[in-house]
Amino acid sequence: MPRPLVAITDISAMRFNLALARTMMPGARVWAVVKADAYGHGLGNAFKAFEHADGLSLVELNRAIMLRELGWQKPLMMMEGMFSFDEVDTFQRYQLQPVIHNQVQLDMLQHASGAPLHVHLKVNSGMNRLGFAPAEVQQANQRLQAMPVVSGISLLTHFANAENPSASLTPQRQLQRFTDCTEGITAELSLSNSAAVLLQSQIKCDWIRPGVMLYGGTPGAATAQSFGLKPAMTLQSELISVQQLQPGDSVGYGSVFTADKAMRIGIVACGYADGYPRHALTGTPILVNGVRTRVLGRVSMDMLSVDLSEVFDAEIGSKVILWGDGLPIDEVAAAAGTIGYELMCAVAPRVRRETRED
Repeated sequence: MPRPLVAITDISAMRFNLALARTMMPGARVWAVVKADAYGHGLGNAFKAFEHADGLSLVELNRAIMLRELGWQKPLMMMEGMFSFDEVDTFQRYQLQPVIHNQVQLDMLQHASGAPLHVHLKVNSGMNRLGFAPAEVQQANQRLQAMPVVSGISLLTHFANAENPSASLTPQRQLQRFTDCTEGITAELSLSNSAAVLLQSQIKCDWIRPGVMLYGGTPGAATAQSFGLKPAMTLQSELISVQQLQPGDSVGYGSVFTADKAMRIGIVACGYADGYPRHALTGTPILVNGVRTRVLGRVSMDMLSVDLSEVFDAEIGSKVILWGDGLPIDEVAAAAGTIGYELMCAVAPRVRRETRED
């Protein structure tokens, strides 16, 4: 019998969230972001769930090739572009659309020949990760326009704080920089990430790029449930032991939790080697038999402890939800001092996977 820990991916929820993204930006086409193995949900699952997306967006070349081999025929955007000149031929063979964000990549295309590529010119509007500075954008566009290997150009940028109205670098400020430096360039625009789709509906563009919202997570500002999103991953396990503590007894490594009264605790088959955050503190929410309770003490490699004081029917074999169905992943992440994105992506290869499709 396998270890009871399983990560269940809900393809129907992913489809629902994609449809919801469309309703929030009527008329815009959708790049569904599937980087990092579809945020840990599985590229094959994303291929099925996002079949009605207008394009898929990712960073890993081998996974883009995999999508083509699976049969994806619509556009594929490579969000970090080419890393070497040798990759240009592969981009051409598989008709991948690179994001061009630096002079080195411009030089790669300048020296390329063969099948033409549609490219995405990235503008650094203030996030200061990737993209051409505003003063460089017009020249970069002119170079691309003159290249026989370039069949078309789109423009994009990325918002740093669409979920944070108090930030000094607001989406409006970034959008103004973008608009100013691209004046006179006729091209399709890709602007809104999940946060902007959910919270900045006044921003209009030709393409949106939802990521975490497609998987039922929130970029911040409010809960995923309040946006109407459905969780696409449930991490589920069972109790494999029940212990009785007396006042003064401690739990696990470091004895960081000590009972101040007699209490029952349960041991769950899940630990940091499975992707559950080791830094989750006592009090992190968890469900046992559908009852909300809390993690106790330090998370171990293969196990963690939970409080059964209010879960009166708990026993060995009782169902445990670590996040997902009935327990938002972002709530667990916040209690552990991280974000839902990290938890989704961190589920370890040794965790058994199942797919649900209603």
